Amino acid sequence: MADIYSIVTSRKLTYEQKLNALAHAAEDTLEVIPKPERTRYYFEKGVICNLNEGQAPYRPRYIMPDYAKAVKNGVRFLELEPPTDFDELLTFLQILYRHVPSITTYPVYLGDLDQLIEPFIEGIPDDVVEKKLRLFLLYLDRTITDSFCHANIGPRETRAGRILLKIERSIQQAVPNLTLKYDPELTSDSFAEEAILTSLYSANPAICNDPANRVYDHYGISSCYNILPVAGGSYTLTRIVLPRLAELTDSYDEFLHVLLPEALRCMADNMSERIRFIVEKSGFFESHFLVKEGLIERDRFTAMFGLVGLAEAANKFAPEGKKYGNDKEADDIAEEILAAISDFAGAYEAPYCDISDHRLLLHAQVGIDTDYGITSGIRIPIGDEPESIYDHLRHSARFHRYIPTGCSDIIPFDVTGKQNPAAILDIVKGAFRLGQKYVAFYASDSDMVRITGYLVKRSEIEKWNKGEQVLQNTTQLGAPTYASAHLQDRKVRGV
Repeated sequence: MADIYSIVTSRKLTYEQKLNALAHAAEDTLEVIPKPERTRYYFEKGVICNLNEGQAPYRPRYIMPDYAKAVKNGVRFLELEPPTDFDELLTFLQILYRHVPSITTYPVYLGDLDQLIEPFIEGIPDDVVEKKLRLFLLYLDRTITDSFCHANIGPRETRAGRILLKIERSIQQAVPNLTLKYDPELTSDSFAEEAILTSLYSANPAICNDPANRVYDHYGISSCYNILPVAGGSYTLTRIVLPRLAELTDSYDEFLHVLLPEALRCMADNMSERIRFIVEKSGFFESHFLVKEGLIERDRFTAMFGLVGLAEAANKFAPEGKKYGNDKEADDIAEEILAAISDFAGAYEAPYCDISDHRLLLHAQVGIDTDYGITSGIRIPIGDEPESIYDHLRHSARFHRYIPTGCSDIIPFDVTGKQNPAAILDIVKGAFRLGQKYVAFYASDSDMVRITGYLVKRSEIEKWNKGEQVLQNTTQLGAPTYASAHLQDRKVRGV
C-alpha cells in the first residue's frame, strides 16, 4: 500500500504516468505464475528478472501488427475503411496505433513507416508531404510518451524515407525510435549517408544489418532493437543477470556447470508458465481485434531469453588484470558463457513458440535503471573500450552472432563526424561484413542520446533531476541510468 500511496501523491509523475503505474501495481496484487523454491531464490537474488512484466500477464510483451495488411483491408473493429489518400492514411495510423497494446501500454512497433507512406504521396509536392509528416510525427511524440516505440525505414531508398530523415534531423524527437534496415545490395550509399548524418544530429536512426537479421520471412524492429516477426511478436522477455549469479560463487567451474544451468532452467520454466498463462488463461488471443482481423497470429509469437552483464561475469573469472573487450583470456571466458546459454536456449522446448521451432531466442538485454555496475547485454563496459574503433567492432561481431533477437553497440562520434558521413558508412560496411548486427551513433554535442537502446534528451534529464515533471516515461528510466552507468564517459570516436 505504501508504494501505491507514493504513486498517488507523487508531484513528479504526470496523470498518465500515475495511471500506468497504478495499473502495474494492481496487476502485481495477483501471483498466478508458480515459482518453485529454487526459481524464487534466483528471483530474490536478482539473478532472474522479468523486467516489470507483472505477476499476471494479460497480453504479450511485444506486439508487431501487420500494418500493411491493415492499410490494405481496413480495420472493422475500429470502423476504419482502407485509406485512399495521404490524409486518410495518417489519420488511419494515428487511430490504429492508439489501440495497439504492449508491456508499456503504448505500441512498441509502428511498422515499416516509409513503405506504408510511399504509395500515398505520389504526385504530392515535397513541401506538402513534409508539413503533414511533421505534424504526424509531432502527434506521435506527444501522445506515445515512451521511447520504447520503434519505426523502421529501408532497406530500399524511398522518397518518404528521405523526407522522414529530413524532418527528424530538424525536430530531434525521442519518439519514434528509428532504424534504417541496411542492405549493401539494396540501400544506396547516399541514402545510408543521409541516415548516418541524421543520427549525428538526433541520435536517430540506428543502422541494422538487414541480411544478418532476416531470421523470419518478414521481421520488424521494436522497442530498443528487438528483432521480431511481423504479425507476431514476443510473449515475454525475461533476463538472467550474470554478475549477480557470479556473486554466488568464487569457482568458475561451479558457475558454468552448476549454477548457470540451474538458473537457466528456472528462468526458462518460469517463462513457459508465463506463456501458457497468456495463451491459455488471459483470453487475449480469443478476444483481441488484432487477432480476429489477422493483423497478428499466435503462431508468429516467440519468447526472448535475455541476458545482461556478460562483461562483468567474464571479468570476475578472468585472470587478474584481464578485461573483457581487451584481452583474449577474458573474451574466451565470455564466449564460453554465452555459448552455454545459447546451447541451453537452443535445446529447451518452449510452449506455443511455433515461429522459432519452439525454441527461446537469445536477446542482449539493455538493462534497467536499477542496474548498478552491470553493462548492457554483451557490450564492453564504458571506460574499457578498445582504443581502436575497429578492434571494438571486431570484438562485438564475435559475440553478436549468438544473438538472433537483438543486440547493438552505441558509438558517439566527435562533432567533426557530421562533415564525413561517408567515412562512417565505410566503418558500418566493414563491421557488417564481419557480422556486426546493429549499431547506433550520435554526436558528442547532441542533446538527444541513446541510453541503452532508447532515446532521451539530456535537457529532459536535467529537468527530471530538478524534480520537474517530464512528458516521456523513459526519461525517468534514463536519468538514473545516464548517471550510474557513466554514459557521459562513453569513448568518443573520430573519423
